[in-house]
Amino acid sequence: MKLQLGKMNRLTVARRADQGLYLAGGPEDILLPNRYVPEGANVGDELDVFVYLDNEERLVATTQMPFAQVDDFAWLEVAWVNQFGAFLDWGLMKDLFVPFGEQKMKMQKGRSYLVHVHLDPETFRIMASAKVERYLSKEWPPYHGGDEVDALVWQKTDLGFKVIVDNQFAGLLFDDEIFRQLHSGDRLRAYVKQVRPDGKIDLSLQKKGQKAVHDFSDILLEHLRTNGGFTPLGDKSPAEEIYALFGVSKKVYKKAVGDLYRQRLITIEDDGLHLV
Repeated sequence: MKLQLGKMNRLTVARRADQGLYLAGGPEDILLPNRYVPEGANVGDELDVFVYLDNEERLVATTQMPFAQVDDFAWLEVAWVNQFGAFLDWGLMKDLFVPFGEQKMKMQKGRSYLVHVHLDPETFRIMASAKVERYLSKEWPPYHGGDEVDALVWQKTDLGFKVIVDNQFAGLLFDDEIFRQLHSGDRLRAYVKQVRPDGKIDLSLQKKGQKAVHDFSDILLEHLRTNGGFTPLGDKSPAEEIYALFGVSKKVYKKAVGDLYRQRLITIEDDGLHLV
């Protein structure tokens, strides 16, 4: 298996030294410093490690898992800034470098930004860029209505929130599809409404159609059964409270309540819903 710089690799322990274990993975063995050596690790064992360059540009391994790997988009905080650029905390001892030329605006210590992690094609150093648009996939999104996807919240717009879908594509969550507070950097599950002619993806935070209602009817019924046959949330409860507890819109909640009521499984009282 070819060594992947800036990603997790499974490497074999080749030998032990005073400073740690050396792992076979390239033209030269790669050091796993003592502080990262798992207890009981021996020569011949396979270890899952992240491989990157140390401060002297030498390959080094760690068992720490960074917040992002090469080819990932991530929401990261600036740890410090110098005359060359900004350095982001990505969960490793060596911070992640963002040159000034890869910043949309001058990054400030303590603030977080959406960036793309990649290898510099000239130096092969791991770095990040806030100019994320250039790293989005140019391929046509392979989705259909109703597909479930991962979404990374990017930024607020007049229409809703831009998101990055499955670490590849641009998408949009419209305001009327959002029933809870969202913030840049949030990761969530979403559902494809449509792929527009420009290749952008319209998303919803919940399934659409009658199947969604039936699915939630089962969830609501189970909730009642495991909570003493009662919930104080009725069909007139605030949408925010409904979403906070169940993660669905008030529209889906009311339809599920009606579905259970027609089946004579619940009664609707002034204080909430009661299981029959």
